[in-house]
Amino acid sequence: MPTNSVVTDIPQVTIRFSGDSGDGMQLSGTLFSTLSAIFGNEIATFPDYPAEIRAPQGTLQGVSGFQVRIGSKDVYNSGDKTDVLIAMNPAA
Repeated sequence: MPTNSVVTDIPQVTIRFSGDSGDGMQLSGTLFSTLSAIFGNEIATFPDYPAEIRAPQGTLQGVSGFQVRIGSKDVYNSGDKTDVLIAMNPAA
């Protein structure tokens, strides 16, 4: 059954993976970035992890994140505005 869908080509997108420390946000972001680069995209990354050794789960102090900006042309920074947020819990 064919559907009428519109595909929009955007030059860059900023994606943020966010969750508790220990949820694998750094690993998820790194793997996603690596795969994007393998497919020929330009990337810039920004890992963001808390200063605490192990903050309580579900608290803002324990949120770990990984931001990646992917583009078909040159990418010079990791971006300030997040286009897609992948949150693993409400605190993220």
